[in-house]
Amino acid sequence: MQSKERTYFCVDMKCFFASVECVERGLNPFETNLVVADASRGNGGICLAISPKLKAQGVKNRCRLFEIPKTINYITAKPQMKKYIEYSADIYGIYLKYVSSEDIHVYSIDEAFLDVTDYLKCYKISAYDFAKLLIEEIATIKGIPATVGIGTNLYLAKIALDISAKKNASHIAFLNEELYKKTLWKHQPITDFWQIANGTAKRLAKYGIFDMKGIATADERLLYRIFGINAELLIDHANGKEPCLMKDIKAYKGKSHSVSTSQILFSDYAYDKALLVLMEMTLNGCQELMKRGIIAKNVGIAVGYSKDVIPPTKATIKMVERTNVYSVIKDYVKDLYEKTANKTTPIRKLSITFFNVIDESQEGYDMFCDYNKIQKEKAVEKTVLEIKDKFGKNAMLRCTDLTDGATATLRNKLIGGHNSE
Repeated sequence: MQSKERTYFCVDMKCFFASVECVERGLNPFETNLVVADASRGNGGICLAISPKLKAQGVKNRCRLFEIPKTINYITAKPQMKKYIEYSADIYGIYLKYVSSEDIHVYSIDEAFLDVTDYLKCYKISAYDFAKLLIEEIATIKGIPATVGIGTNLYLAKIALDISAKKNASHIAFLNEELYKKTLWKHQPITDFWQIANGTAKRLAKYGIFDMKGIATADERLLYRIFGINAELLIDHANGKEPCLMKDIKAYKGKSHSVSTSQILFSDYAYDKALLVLMEMTLNGCQELMKRGIIAKNVGIAVGYSKDVIPPTKATIKMVERTNVYSVIKDYVKDLYEKTANKTTPIRKLSITFFNVIDESQEGYDMFCDYNKIQKEKAVEKTVLEIKDKFGKNAMLRCTDLTDGATATLRNKLIGGHNSE
């Protein structure tokens, strides 16, 4: 049980990528029409971010370039992920001037939670004034507009940010359980609330539930029947409750049992050409397993097709071996691809997942394998990884990486699938 009421901030950088691009050009994000998108991908390119001024004109975030009204003149900025990371790190440094790292949880590149409970008394400042101080310092030092949600628990801080603060002239909003029920219990659409996706909303709507009050007053047996154990979190949030503390987040250790990667190809690929990319992804996945010191028991692939002409195809197989060695795993991946991928439909998306990952010490092979050859391959790959870590991912390439349709060389220059510089 909590010994005292706590105070949390959820701090968000407004239209972060677009704001950075405006600042880099000496422009005011609130007075500039700017979109962050790679124009070389054509009018169908996705806008990673739009400036506050564009948003105020009704342009939707994450839209495609052709969806922006032709009557609006705007600047197009190519994504610079490395630059955005630098800005994010600098903003984290501002937090550290006032709050210990133990009381900060970085939620995303542009959003963070801060437990400021003990600092309010220390600095003899109100939560509102402390939030205002942070906003002003971020604006002064980095030129980035920020918004702060203040809550008596992590959930309420997030909701205060997402629903209240972003519509508030001060860009600051506060919620406790009482205010939450008084002001937001009947708020619609329900998808405005954190972790309420469209699928969840549709399932609730079948039972006449359209807001958080509807969840809070519904028969719990019904909710558990619909959502299983996830109903517990749903019910807590509907009542403005969140038992998780900052120390719980810091103590959490993930128990990941899989490693996966996916690519949306820059154009439609034929069957054979897509296989080349899938093999590159398999190699990268095996190298990632080696870096983490883990191995996989199962591997699976998924293939998505151009403009969703046909549904994706996917398959998984349990390997005889427990390994992270490319020469072994690639044969399984190739076999899965040949058996499941449609040979006549253009391919646009590829995914590979390594399941049931365990510690490398439990590696195992069948009695017919050449174990010495396996060990030599692992030694070579680990040397390659050391070279790449020191000199960059493109410091060493395979011949296949230079063939037509290969994407590894380009992808190695990206961060999060986007241009890094």
